[in-house]
Amino acid sequence: MSKFVGAHVSASGGVFNAVENAVAIGAKAFALFTKNQRQWSAKELDGETIEKFKKALEQSGILPKHVLPHDSYLINLGHPEADKREKSMDAFLDEVQRCEQLGLDRLNFHPGSHLKQISEDECLSNIADAMNRTLEKTQGVSLVLENTAGQGSNLGWKFEHLAQIIDKVEDKSRVGVCIDTCHMFTAGYDIRTREAYDKTWSEFEKIIGFKYLMGMHINDSKAKFASHVDRHHSLGKGEIGLDAFRFIMNDERMNDIPLILETIDETIWKDEIALLYSFEN
Repeated sequence: MSKFVGAHVSASGGVFNAVENAVAIGAKAFALFTKNQRQWSAKELDGETIEKFKKALEQSGILPKHVLPHDSYLINLGHPEADKREKSMDAFLDEVQRCEQLGLDRLNFHPGSHLKQISEDECLSNIADAMNRTLEKTQGVSLVLENTAGQGSNLGWKFEHLAQIIDKVEDKSRVGVCIDTCHMFTAGYDIRTREAYDKTWSEFEKIIGFKYLMGMHINDSKAKFASHVDRHHSLGKGEIGLDAFRFIMNDERMNDIPLILETIDETIWKDEIALLYSFEN
């Protein structure tokens, strides 16, 4: 099997529960928050929790490289104000260290926002700077930039934004990209037809490079093409339609990375995972 599909599952009651929740829906990969995503701080992971997580993961047969943890939504590494950026930086470092403790090798995060107070370039430099500082203080965990829909002052919706950040990261062996199909589509990158799909991904290869692709979020979109609105939908129910997901499941460039559903109805995740696997030729 070359594709590893799963969903962003709940870790409520302990990170080890995420593994069980993933297995229950037939996932071969999964995403999780290693702490409450809407709070700045969380109690440290204790030895027992870490042990239970590692044991559950081993028993599940899901490999650490097919787990895509996501950081807190509060973090903004590009923040225009130094003190707030430092607060984000500290929280981000903690998130990476939690991944280290759990034996996971990547952390997915949204680049950051300029809040209309600084230039795009300055914001992108702030993000890269925070990444460099984090990489110096940690080991074994890659920082995986997620493309955004470009809502408000969020950067990372253009492939060029991500490339600019990567360019400023010193240790390129520990930086990656996660492409969200809904964000990609509403940012203005079409994937609905074979022609559009091929054009968008050749642009990705030229500007960023597939060697950096370390995960994907597989979502349909409630919002229209190029609307810069971030509203996920169940597969085939939105503006993207099913063909794009069929292309992905038969594209060997997406082999061996976590392909993670963040679609809106978790009661059908099991069906959506099965549907995606049914597309494989």
